[in-house]
Amino acid sequence: MFSAIRHGLFAALAGFTVLLCLCYTALLLVVSYVTEDMLVDRLLEREAAALMAQHARHGSVRAPGLDLVRLHASAATLPAPVRAEVEAGRERGEIFVPGAAHYHLRALRLTPDGAPLWLLADVGPILVVSRLFHEVGGVLLLVALGLVALALGLAWWLARRLVAPLQVLAHEVRTLPAQGRFDFAARMRRDEIGYLADKLGTAMAGLHAALGREQAFTRDVSHELRTPLTVLKNALATAPDSGGARAQVDDIVATIDVLFALARAETLPAAPFELRACVEDVLLRQPGVGDWDEARLLLDLPDRLAVTGNRQLAMLLLENCIGNALFHGGPGCRLALSFADGVLAIVNSVEPGRPGAVRGFLHGHDLLARLAAAMGWSVRFEPGAASYRVAIAVR
Repeated sequence: MFSAIRHGLFAALAGFTVLLCLCYTALLLVVSYVTEDMLVDRLLEREAAALMAQHARHGSVRAPGLDLVRLHASAATLPAPVRAEVEAGRERGEIFVPGAAHYHLRALRLTPDGAPLWLLADVGPILVVSRLFHEVGGVLLLVALGLVALALGLAWWLARRLVAPLQVLAHEVRTLPAQGRFDFAARMRRDEIGYLADKLGTAMAGLHAALGREQAFTRDVSHELRTPLTVLKNALATAPDSGGARAQVDDIVATIDVLFALARAETLPAAPFELRACVEDVLLRQPGVGDWDEARLLLDLPDRLAVTGNRQLAMLLLENCIGNALFHGGPGCRLALSFADGVLAIVNSVEPGRPGAVRGFLHGHDLLARLAAAMGWSVRFEPGAASYRVAIAVR
């Protein structure tokens, strides 16, 4: 990432440098040619003023004083390219003939009603800018390339120097210890990077402290809850008429198992495992289901059903979904499990007139959805009048 920042900064500086060089080169060319044209035009203007003064004093027109300027009494004597411009209505300006001459034209009217005379300057021999580029253009190009290379090297050095503190900060973040102080070298800088390093160190220290407190709380709660619940289950197992209480305790234990599994979800690695084996294991744990015939239990699963996730989380998800299906469907319910297009469907029948009832945690759709999401799965609940379907999309 930071290499990309450095390269992006270098590209920006280099692009700005090259653009600045091109702009100044273009400006230099424009100024040179405009200055040259203005100089020639100024010479023609002075020559025209001198001829008009001569005509005002003596009534005649002398030849131009400059050798490069010629006076034409008629447009017919002008060179063909210039005559074509005159016939098109042009009376002054620059006329460039590729591969031939370079003319500057100016009309001279000695009287308001008189026919124009034409001052024509062939300025090709005195074009300094063009000759300069022809004679020393190679040297100028080498100097320009050298300056551009120097500017690019300076841009690369600046990019490395400006991004170096961020690279150091990124390296320190990547190599942070699990415990200890989070003191970054850049936190003493008196700029935005120093402020960022200081705040980042404070935030990460607070985050690690909060994570430590959460882990301690999870460990303590797990121990303090599981021990009395185990004692309570053992006591209820020997007590008469305690079926409802035992079911409630079982639900609390299931709730705790799922909540602590979610708390540890980030530390549980994902790996391939056989989902069919998990389904069969969960079904065998359900009281009486092992004795059901095919009329009550339909298992339409592939012989090999490899998925990716965490087996412990998957077992908890299946136990809650299948257990809820059996309880919700009632004593005479039928259960069907099938797999198609990456979706495991659990469908239980619902007895007509049976009130919709669930027990304990098993109605926690949000927690079951979180349990599936921890593995990258998704779960969808589809209640109906005669059946209830749970669709688990696996990966």
